Amino acid sequence: MFGGLTGFTNEKGTDWGEQMLNTVASQTIRHLFSKSELVEVVVRCYPSSKLLQGSIDSFKMNGRGLVIRKDFAVEEMSFETDAVSIDFASVLSGKLRLKQPTQAIAQVILSQEGINHAFTAELVKKRLINLSVPELTELSGGKPVSFPEVKVELLSENQLRILAQADLSSGELIPLSMVVTIGIEKRRRVSFQNPQVELDAVPAEQKEISQTLSMALAKILDNMVDLDRFDLDGVKMRLNRLQTEGKKLIFSGYAEIERIPKTG
Repeated sequence: MFGGLTGFTNEKGTDWGEQMLNTVASQTIRHLFSKSELVEVVVRCYPSSKLLQGSIDSFKMNGRGLVIRKDFAVEEMSFETDAVSIDFASVLSGKLRLKQPTQAIAQVILSQEGINHAFTAELVKKRLINLSVPELTELSGGKPVSFPEVKVELLSENQLRILAQADLSSGELIPLSMVVTIGIEKRRRVSFQNPQVELDAVPAEQKEISQTLSMALAKILDNMVDLDRFDLDGVKMRLNRLQTEGKKLIFSGYAEIERIPKTG
């Protein structure tokens, strides 16, 4: 049986061991996401006999139209490892397990639409609703303050425009608009820097409070997007670079993979 798995090739030159591993890996990776339009996995192992010891030369995944935890849409994701040690017995049972942690070069592309949908996720909304920090309640007479609607527009040069509303629990909504520059801190946190508040479209009687609330929202967002809060179980993402490109936000970095997570 093992000789059959590692000795025969198909018309494309891929032996049956690699082919089986590609199939198992694709199924395993696809199950990490709540939804996926496309998941392609290519595993390379030469000579193929190394597969019996669980040693493979490289592991590459490309995905499109992915959704993590039901609310976080990823337009494209790719990662590629060097040599990886796996449990070959798990492959025979239709699963994929790592013998030891590995690292992968990774790229993630988010769309403006996907980012805006993420602001409707419960994990995000709970950090924007019914806030009781003193700098906000001083403006609302001690009542909780909420930012019930937040939208972003991706701009060039790593900038984005934030459009929002603030609810001071008084029945009056305060419009907010500002442009921020996004960056990376400690390779895991997306920072919102240099907020430039826009007041042209804000009624005169609301300009002062809109200015104050906009700066407060920028501070809240600056402390919100920490990748450790969104990581898949057993996988940590670390960022080296980000850039805006049209209506897309592109992250590049690496993933520390301790184990293949069970679900996304």
